[in-house]
Amino acid sequence: MKIRLRFSKQGQMKFIGHLDMVRYFQKVMRRSEVDVAYSEGFSPHQKMSFAAPLSVGVLSRGEYFDLEVNSTESSKVMLERINAQNAEGVEVLSYKLLPDDAKNAMSVVAGADYKVYTDLFDQNMLDAFMNQDQIIVLKKTKKSEKEVDIKPLIYNIKLEDDGIFMQVAQGSASNLKPDLVMDAFAKFAQVTLPEYVTYERIDMYCLEDDNLVSLDDIGGNIE
Repeated sequence: MKIRLRFSKQGQMKFIGHLDMVRYFQKVMRRSEVDVAYSEGFSPHQKMSFAAPLSVGVLSRGEYFDLEVNSTESSKVMLERINAQNAEGVEVLSYKLLPDDAKNAMSVVAGADYKVYTDLFDQNMLDAFMNQDQIIVLKKTKKSEKEVDIKPLIYNIKLEDDGIFMQVAQGSASNLKPDLVMDAFAKFAQVTLPEYVTYERIDMYCLEDDNLVSLDDIGGNIE
């Protein structure tokens, strides 16, 4: 059986990197006595697959990983059992049974919502920024750097009372980090960002019939 878990990462846990979070949840699954399926071979490991890794220092309310289990109790019971073993700052928010033909979260992520907590910008700045024909940035990779137009990768952006909300491309095909958007916005608006800006990932999405659908809307609760 395939299970998808959604979890939040708050407080000091934002400084824990992706690989450490993988190891963390492997231990939590064992301590929670979840009946996880293991791979075969010389070095068996839990059949666990995380969605798009979260940058260190970013909060989140919408992290996901998929898990194969041999058996399970209800979603309610499993949430209570797992959260009893979680450290402060991590909470599993949903535990859902996936359809047998569902692809793993890592392979289907196509977009993500972020919140940027800042009061340095106003609506006129944002309108002018998005009214540009192109938003060219220098995007660096491990091997090179090149100029990229990120405007098509910004699906939605708006000013809210406590900061800026944005929905951007995410995943293996196209991936846009919110700090790259904010750096371009600050440069355009001639605003100096503080050394530390709080970012939070709100949710992640897959594509279904050309529409973005939350990864949490795939599958259903186990009664």
